[in-house]
Amino acid sequence: MYGDGVAEDTDTERTAFRKAEKKYKLYYDQSSRKKKKPKPVDLSEVADFKSILDSFRRTGKTPDGVHIKLGDNLDSPVFGLDNHPGFYFIPEALSIEEQCQWIRECLTSFPQPPNRTNHNAFYGPIFDLFAAAQEGKVLVEEEDSPEELECLGSGHAQSWKLRDENPISLKGNGRKPILASVLLRKLRWSTLGLQFDWSKRNYDVSLPHNKIPEELCRLSKKLAVPAMPIGEVFRPEAAIVNYFGLGIKSFILYIPSLYLCAALIFIPISCKLDGPLSFSLGCKAIFLLGGKSRDDEPLAMFLRSGDAVLMAGEARECFHGVPRIFTDEEHSEIAALEKQLSVSSSDRCFLDYISSSRININIRQVF
Repeated sequence: MYGDGVAEDTDTERTAFRKAEKKYKLYYDQSSRKKKKPKPVDLSEVADFKSILDSFRRTGKTPDGVHIKLGDNLDSPVFGLDNHPGFYFIPEALSIEEQCQWIRECLTSFPQPPNRTNHNAFYGPIFDLFAAAQEGKVLVEEEDSPEELECLGSGHAQSWKLRDENPISLKGNGRKPILASVLLRKLRWSTLGLQFDWSKRNYDVSLPHNKIPEELCRLSKKLAVPAMPIGEVFRPEAAIVNYFGLGIKSFILYIPSLYLCAALIFIPISCKLDGPLSFSLGCKAIFLLGGKSRDDEPLAMFLRSGDAVLMAGEARECFHGVPRIFTDEEHSEIAALEKQLSVSSSDRCFLDYISSSRININIRQVF
């Protein structure tokens, strides 16, 4: 659903959104001859809702341009922006226990077929990818017999299977071995609930899918209350989970009420998309919230693990994106997660992944 930034351009050609994206993007100091060092970036203009929350709890006041939305019976205050109606930020929306729970689900359950991932187009459905990565398994292309080739024809789909074999021993056999751990790190998105049919450019209720877990539905309905009209209840019907890791380029979401993006191609759609409601898990990131035009100056803000964002009404038509993820120990701010995931040895694999990654769950009401 997310697209890459546009091609390199000059300062005079860059829009306000593009300039902000370039400002906060991770660059390395090329003059360093030793370990690559990130170039310093000025973060003084990045809104920090954690600090705003701490200040509000002490003084009961908010900064200019930020207001508090009361009466929603949530554990954490809900902040709105005066110049972005329909946008709400809920810091610390998820407890540490809930964060760990959904990190586990995002890596084990949510990529399971019939849910789709970015790997489906080439490899087909892959079962138990996370477990296979921990076990050192390898994905190999199956060799079809001459009889099968004659029956299936030259245009048949590739057949891939996870095996325990050493990838080195498979070379020269006409196969293309790929470590499951490599595929896990290349996992970019997985889907839940109703599936999007790219040929029809709409959601197809007939496509096989796993329903959004009931517990996640209940949580979504609770957190979506501030953005819903009085008397209406949010219906979680479709979700996409985005996986951000080291080396992944920045993401920009094109006007969500009009476009979806997959494989870096923007595709107009006709269905109504209310929401989204987004949960942030893992390393801290910078989130850009722009206007309805790329020329509108975006507001940069920190997103931490456990934060939730609501985009309803006019906010649904705003450009937004994630130009930077902080994976270094000093700035990632996941000490509480690391402590919780270090309690059980069975959680070490999840800690190893999330210590250099960020996961975002986006939930929508389709109809």
